[in-house]
Amino acid sequence: MLEHATTFTHDLQAAEPDVRLALTRAGVTGVEKVIRIAHAGTELLYYADIDCYVDLDPDQKGVHMSRFPETVAEAIDHVVIDEALHVEDLAQHIAESIIERQQAVRSEVTIRAKFPVTRRAPVSDLPTQEIYHLIGQALANGKGARRMVGVQVRGLNACPCAQGLVRERARERLAEAGYHDAQIEEIFSLLPAATHNQRAEATLMIGTTREIDARDLIGIAENSMSAPVFELLKRPDELFVVEHAHLHPRFVEDSVRLMIAGAMEQYPDLSDGCFLLARQVNHETIHNHDVLAERHGVVAELRGELEGRPGVAPAAHTTARVWLEG
Repeated sequence: MLEHATTFTHDLQAAEPDVRLALTRAGVTGVEKVIRIAHAGTELLYYADIDCYVDLDPDQKGVHMSRFPETVAEAIDHVVIDEALHVEDLAQHIAESIIERQQAVRSEVTIRAKFPVTRRAPVSDLPTQEIYHLIGQALANGKGARRMVGVQVRGLNACPCAQGLVRERARERLAEAGYHDAQIEEIFSLLPAATHNQRAEATLMIGTTREIDARDLIGIAENSMSAPVFELLKRPDELFVVEHAHLHPRFVEDSVRLMIAGAMEQYPDLSDGCFLLARQVNHETIHNHDVLAERHGVVAELRGELEGRPGVAPAAHTTARVWLEG
């Protein structure tokens, strides 16, 4: 038989640490929960991975780790995300609850949920289920809270550099075969040149108090790449995706710039203090490394660059951490 539970009267976490040093983050990572999303009058359940942190005072030995999953569970029981996918609401609710439960100065919460969307293949029109990652992030400091919502989207990029090399070599060969310049240009307009493809993953985050539908962010991210990808493709669909990608070759840098520009166009009413982050990772096929590009900043910085305002310093890039801390 188990011994009777022991009552502990000494709060070891509140004791003085051996080394008096404040910690930027202390908490739990990888809390696995199922969250509820309201859709078409019903509640659907989705898997989520949640990270929760607080800052730690130099005089406090540790935080009460068990309170993090308790707070998460209580928040999930009380908050149902609506069909516009406002996962950032849940992240903010958890962060504010942690401030109270842990008596902390600052709390940070990140939620990553897998979200299925039923789509249609581009030519055959067959239904196919695609899985996207929905991201909600919030930071609360007792005086207020800031939050971001975002998505991670997979797609396909066709390399413009290799395609340019292929076109140059093809031009030389066609000229040697007797084709003149006008004929060569007509051939290139009809037949996209070959290049190597890259599996790509785009991340797009927006920090704002206005309503953001994550499905809009998915569209912006997909449109920034050479072509979308689908779980189910018949032969006509494969042909469409491959041709579409090779007709829209893009560098990893192109995708990031297009995401920022697309978000600014989709949400022209974003205030100067709102935040944007776009990150693109392309998984190489002819190299052993991958490539990455990123841009982050408040709308005032980004809008100033896009509009070419004089006196705006391109080097001013506000980070997500700085923006969340307000």
